[in-house]
Amino acid sequence: MIKRSTLRSQVATALRDEILAGRLATGRDFTVKEIAEQYGVSATPVREALVDLAAQGLLDVEQHRGFRVHEFTLADYLAMCEAQQLVVDGVFQGLPNPAGPAEGRRGDARCETVAERAFQALRPEVVTSVRRRAVAAERAARSGDLDVLIAYDLRFWRELSGLLGNAYVCDFLDRLRIQCWVYAVSVLRTLPTPRGHLWSGHNALVDAVESGDAASAREVMASYNSHALALVGIGAGPDEGTER
Repeated sequence: MIKRSTLRSQVATALRDEILAGRLATGRDFTVKEIAEQYGVSATPVREALVDLAAQGLLDVEQHRGFRVHEFTLADYLAMCEAQQLVVDGVFQGLPNPAGPAEGRRGDARCETVAERAFQALRPEVVTSVRRRAVAAERAARSGDLDVLIAYDLRFWRELSGLLGNAYVCDFLDRLRIQCWVYAVSVLRTLPTPRGHLWSGHNALVDAVESGDAASAREVMASYNSHALALVGIGAGPDEGTER
């Protein structure tokens, strides 16, 4: 029984996790009544949660029939990867170079770019928190624990994106990341084991961002993007050194 205090968000989170884990398969139809009975709650918060997930692109509304788990295509996945790459590349292009001039460095009030604001936000306690997510995500990736990886990976990217100080960019990237995982899970579940196919460059990215090394950050993201494409059979396959 889900507590009634935050039913809408709890139902939405529970269903999102089911979709991400592949336990609520793409193309699956269900009704508000079915979900309400499954979680032992009333129809109203369930309907609200399902509408929220539909707005996030995870569900399709079936007129007079209920809802269906959205089925992302390969074209969708490639377009989402491209969108992520374009946004992140734009962010890292504005990252200050630690070897460069003082303008745009930590504490300088003249910083204006998204990346510069993120660099300023890298207080020790913030780095520690992001690093904790990175360590957990990498451990899960190397062990092939897909469910644990997804949870920590999403937290890592959400927290790292939050440093940008731009809620619109953060929400956009979070939504794309979730949708990419939904598609990726359908591919990974067909493999004997996901181990060796899971990207694990989280700490390398934190290192690059923390040091303000835009070139290294772009290299890490290039590895990430290459593995995302290799996962669906496009480009070179992943190796054990930088899993995805």
